[in-house]
Amino acid sequence: MARWALGGGGYGGRVIQVHRGDERYPGGDAAAGIETRHAFSFGPHYDPDNLRFGPLVACNEERLAPGAGFDEHPHRDTEIVTWVVEGELTHRDSTTGHETVVRPGDVQRLSSADGVRHEERNDGAGPLRFVQMWLTPTGPGGEPEYEVVRGIADGTPYALPGAASMLHVRRLADGERSAVPDAQRMYVHVVRGAVLLAGERLAAGDAARVTDAADLELAAEGAAECLLWEMPGEPSYG
Repeated sequence: MARWALGGGGYGGRVIQVHRGDERYPGGDAAAGIETRHAFSFGPHYDPDNLRFGPLVACNEERLAPGAGFDEHPHRDTEIVTWVVEGELTHRDSTTGHETVVRPGDVQRLSSADGVRHEERNDGAGPLRFVQMWLTPTGPGGEPEYEVVRGIADGTPYALPGAASMLHVRRLADGERSAVPDAQRMYVHVVRGAVLLAGERLAAGDAARVTDAADLELAAEGAAECLLWEMPGEPSYG
């Protein structure tokens, strides 16, 4: 992990932490066709210094072989956002009765509130790869909610009011530059390709955690895709 402070910008003292993809905690079940890489402390990989970043408590890279999946399991008081990179994800929610196929370019949100049960599977013939992010809500309880936004456009932010956060999708051509939103906390996850952020190269699977983000931009090396979370300084719950 790299960590450094940079001057300038509109906030008091910008700090950037870079976490490399090969530093992620391994998880899943290889025998069942499930491969997971956790960015934060998770399950047996407990790290008291890496529990969360603002309201973000999980950013998992998931790979499911055809026929593999996560059997029905519960969640509560968690905002779950899923971004499919390759293949098709079948989502079944026994609490509200939703059954949905999520494809690349779609954003799926499950607000588990006071409790849901769901399953996620690869019912397709090819491999499935997706990024799943969990955020703590601003308060506990309430009614569960589910939403899928099809084919979200580049540069169109997706609001997550339940966690007082905003997701930005950046798809960049070779050499293209894109401004990073100013925020108290900004999480940049590289889905594919590579980008430069404040002079640091981030490749697929790498992430940057920025405190007091201001006057930053991404510069693509080849075609690249990134997920950016614009978040408040601290969660109010959780």
